[in-house]
Amino acid sequence: MLLGAPDQAGEQLWTAPFQSRWRDQEQANTERAEELLEQFNLAHMRDELAGTLSGGQRKLLEVARALMADPVLIMLDEPMAGVNPALAQSLMRHITQLAYEGLSVVFIEHAMDVVTGISDWVVVLAQGRVIAEGPPWKVIHDEEVIDAYLGRRRGGGGS
Repeated sequence: MLLGAPDQAGEQLWTAPFQSRWRDQEQANTERAEELLEQFNLAHMRDELAGTLSGGQRKLLEVARALMADPVLIMLDEPMAGVNPALAQSLMRHITQLAYEGLSVVFIEHAMDVVTGISDWVVVLAQGRVIAEGPPWKVIHDEEVIDAYLGRRRGGGGS
Protein backbone atom coordinates (compact mmCIF):
# COMPACT_ATOMS: atom_id res chain seq x y z
CA MET A 1 0.00 0.00 0.00
CA LEU A 2 2.73 2.45 0.90
CA LEU A 3 4.33 2.11 -2.52
CA GLY A 4 1.32 3.90 -4.00
CA ALA A 5 1.89 7.10 -2.03
CA PRO A 6 3.42 9.79 -4.27
CA ASP A 7 6.37 12.10 -3.59
CA GLN A 8 7.64 10.36 -0.50
CA ALA A 9 10.26 12.60 1.06
CA GLY A 10 12.09 9.64 2.62
CA GLU A 11 13.04 8.46 -0.87
CA GLN A 12 15.21 11.50 -1.53
CA LEU A 13 18.80 11.72 -0.31
CA TRP A 14 18.65 15.45 0.35
CA THR A 15 15.84 14.99 2.90
CA ALA A 16 17.85 12.62 5.12
CA PRO A 17 18.89 15.40 7.54
CA PHE A 18 15.23 16.43 7.91
CA GLN A 19 13.89 13.23 9.40
CA SER A 20 10.96 14.91 11.11
CA ARG A 21 9.56 15.96 7.71
CA TRP A 22 9.63 12.55 6.12
CA ARG A 23 8.67 10.73 9.31
CA ASP A 24 5.53 12.86 9.59
CA GLN A 25 4.74 12.12 5.96
CA GLU A 26 5.42 8.41 6.47
CA GLN A 27 3.04 8.39 9.45
CA ALA A 28 0.33 10.14 7.41
CA ASN A 29 0.83 7.64 4.57
CA THR A 30 0.61 4.72 6.98
CA GLU A 31 -2.62 6.10 8.46
CA ARG A 32 -4.08 6.57 4.95
CA ALA A 33 -3.07 2.99 4.01
CA GLU A 34 -4.77 1.66 7.15
CA GLU A 35 -7.96 3.61 6.34
CA LEU A 36 -8.04 2.21 2.82
CA LEU A 37 -7.41 -1.35 4.02
CA GLU A 38 -10.37 -0.93 6.37
CA GLN A 39 -12.52 0.56 3.61
CA PHE A 40 -11.78 -2.37 1.29
CA ASN A 41 -12.18 -5.00 4.03
CA LEU A 42 -8.52 -5.99 3.84
CA ALA A 43 -7.31 -4.77 7.25
CA HIS A 44 -7.09 -8.32 8.55
CA MET A 45 -4.64 -9.07 5.70
CA ARG A 46 -2.35 -6.07 6.32
CA ASP A 47 0.71 -8.20 7.14
CA GLU A 48 0.24 -10.67 4.28
CA LEU A 49 2.19 -10.61 1.03
CA ALA A 50 0.02 -9.57 -1.93
CA GLY A 51 0.81 -12.90 -3.60
CA THR A 52 -0.98 -14.80 -0.84
CA LEU A 53 -4.29 -12.97 -1.43
CA SER A 54 -7.09 -14.42 -3.54
CA GLY A 55 -7.70 -12.99 -7.00
CA GLY A 56 -10.57 -10.86 -5.76
CA GLN A 57 -8.61 -9.59 -2.77
CA ARG A 58 -5.76 -8.63 -5.12
CA LYS A 59 -8.17 -6.61 -7.27
CA LEU A 60 -9.43 -4.81 -4.16
CA LEU A 61 -5.82 -4.20 -3.11
CA GLU A 62 -4.97 -2.79 -6.55
CA VAL A 63 -7.77 -0.25 -6.33
CA ALA A 64 -6.89 0.65 -2.73
CA ARG A 65 -3.22 1.08 -3.64
CA ALA A 66 -4.13 3.30 -6.59
CA LEU A 67 -6.13 5.49 -4.21
CA MET A 68 -3.00 6.10 -2.14
CA ALA A 69 -1.95 8.53 -4.89
CA ASP A 70 -5.17 10.54 -4.39
CA PRO A 71 -5.99 10.37 -8.11
CA VAL A 72 -8.72 12.19 -10.00
CA LEU A 73 -9.01 9.25 -12.42
CA ILE A 74 -8.25 5.55 -12.19
CA MET A 75 -8.11 3.10 -15.05
CA LEU A 76 -8.87 -0.57 -14.51
CA ASP A 77 -8.32 -3.42 -16.95
CA GLU A 78 -11.01 -6.09 -16.53
CA PRO A 79 -11.39 -5.59 -12.78
CA MET A 80 -13.91 -8.42 -12.46
CA ALA A 81 -11.91 -11.07 -14.35
CA GLY A 82 -11.25 -14.12 -12.19
CA VAL A 83 -13.03 -12.66 -9.17
CA ASN A 84 -15.56 -14.75 -7.25
CA PRO A 85 -19.11 -13.35 -7.31
CA ALA A 86 -19.10 -12.11 -3.69
CA LEU A 87 -15.87 -10.15 -4.10
CA ALA A 88 -17.00 -8.95 -7.55
CA GLN A 89 -20.10 -7.42 -5.94
CA SER A 90 -17.90 -5.78 -3.30
CA LEU A 91 -15.56 -4.41 -5.95
CA MET A 92 -18.52 -3.08 -7.96
CA ARG A 93 -19.84 -1.31 -4.87
CA HIS A 94 -16.44 0.26 -4.23
CA ILE A 95 -16.09 1.43 -7.83
CA THR A 96 -19.61 2.87 -7.78
CA GLN A 97 -18.91 4.65 -4.49
CA LEU A 98 -15.68 6.14 -5.85
CA ALA A 99 -17.58 7.51 -8.85
CA TYR A 100 -20.23 9.01 -6.55
CA GLU A 101 -17.42 10.68 -4.62
CA GLY A 102 -16.24 12.38 -7.82
CA LEU A 103 -13.45 10.08 -8.97
CA SER A 104 -13.50 9.29 -12.67
CA VAL A 105 -13.24 5.57 -13.34
CA VAL A 106 -12.36 4.20 -16.77
CA PHE A 107 -12.33 0.47 -17.20
CA ILE A 108 -12.09 -2.20 -19.83
CA GLU A 109 -14.59 -4.95 -19.18
CA HIS A 110 -16.22 -7.68 -21.23
CA ALA A 111 -18.86 -8.72 -18.70
CA MET A 112 -21.93 -6.84 -19.91
CA ASP A 113 -23.74 -7.11 -16.57
CA VAL A 114 -20.84 -5.22 -14.99
CA VAL A 115 -20.71 -2.66 -17.79
CA THR A 116 -24.43 -1.94 -17.68
CA GLY A 117 -24.54 -2.10 -13.89
CA ILE A 118 -22.01 0.61 -13.11
CA SER A 119 -21.34 2.63 -16.26
CA ASP A 120 -22.65 6.05 -17.17
CA TRP A 121 -21.10 6.02 -20.64
CA VAL A 122 -19.86 3.13 -22.73
CA VAL A 123 -17.49 3.09 -25.69
CA VAL A 124 -17.40 -0.15 -27.66
CA LEU A 125 -14.36 -1.02 -29.75
CA ALA A 126 -14.11 -3.72 -32.37
CA GLN A 127 -11.02 -4.37 -34.46
CA GLY A 128 -9.41 -1.14 -33.28
CA ARG A 129 -12.26 1.25 -34.02
CA VAL A 130 -15.17 2.71 -32.09
CA ILE A 131 -18.39 1.06 -33.23
CA ALA A 132 -20.76 2.50 -30.64
CA GLU A 133 -20.78 5.07 -27.89
CA GLY A 134 -23.41 6.24 -25.45
CA PRO A 135 -25.37 5.25 -22.37
CA PRO A 136 -25.26 1.50 -21.63
CA TRP A 137 -28.94 0.90 -22.40
CA LYS A 138 -28.44 2.33 -25.88
CA VAL A 139 -25.14 0.62 -26.66
CA ILE A 140 -26.28 -2.89 -25.76
CA HIS A 141 -29.07 -2.63 -28.31
CA ASP A 142 -26.86 -1.29 -31.10
CA GLU A 143 -26.94 -3.63 -34.13
CA GLU A 144 -23.23 -3.27 -34.85
CA VAL A 145 -22.38 -4.15 -31.25
CA ILE A 146 -24.64 -7.18 -31.36
CA ASP A 147 -23.08 -8.28 -34.65
CA ALA A 148 -19.53 -7.79 -33.40
CA TYR A 149 -19.91 -9.43 -29.99
CA LEU A 150 -22.57 -12.04 -30.53
CA GLY A 151 -21.43 -13.02 -33.99
CA ARG A 152 -24.84 -12.61 -35.55
CA ARG A 153 -24.67 -11.84 -39.24
CA ARG A 154 -27.63 -10.32 -40.97
CA GLY A 155 -28.52 -12.02 -44.17
CA GLY A 156 -31.05 -11.22 -46.84
CA GLY A 157 -34.70 -11.63 -46.17
CA GLY A 158 -34.92 -9.33 -43.14
CA SER A 159 -34.20 -11.10 -39.90
